[in-house]
Amino acid sequence: MEIMKTSIQAILENIENAQEFLDEKAIDEFEDIIINANNVFVTGAGRSGLAAKAFAMRLMHLGLRAYVVGETISPAINADDCIVAISGSGETNTIVSAAKISKTRGAKVLALTSYPESTLGQLCDSFILVKGRTKKEVDDENYMKRQIHGNYTSLTPLGTAFELTTLVFLDAIVSELMEKMHQTESDLKARHTVLE
Repeated sequence: MEIMKTSIQAILENIENAQEFLDEKAIDEFEDIIINANNVFVTGAGRSGLAAKAFAMRLMHLGLRAYVVGETISPAINADDCIVAISGSGETNTIVSAAKISKTRGAKVLALTSYPESTLGQLCDSFILVKGRTKKEVDDENYMKRQIHGNYTSLTPLGTAFELTTLVFLDAIVSELMEKMHQTESDLKARHTVLE
């Protein structure tokens, strides 16, 4: 039980600390691109993909046309669209590939990553810096040094800190989008599925 409590604390601290890197201008730009897009596509691999799907659901609740890359109902991406690409390392092949294709078709590329200098970071039109231990750091040469010095980041395995922080940030963006789009919780509820 002690490990669980310590892990929860480490995750919460990461989310708290990650807020310091938020850039208000970048977030405004990120949100405006989403609002003005004809279609919003979201993509992420693995657990980042789950965060992307949760965001797509909320975008749909806001009345926006949102699609998850790879789903059978996703249309072609075009110049008046945008894609939200999530990758902690910014180097995940499938995510970078989707961003490159989107860019060549004239769509705006939005990214959530811990590495703005990455391939994805260099491709995007706007990004949100999400600080959090990513899978990339597991293989980092300084990993053992951190463990020896008592920095037990292993209590948040692989990309957990990045993924959960991304989920929280995206939900917070939904709150801001609600305000910008003059949407209430009742408006969102009216678009929630009734086929459950």
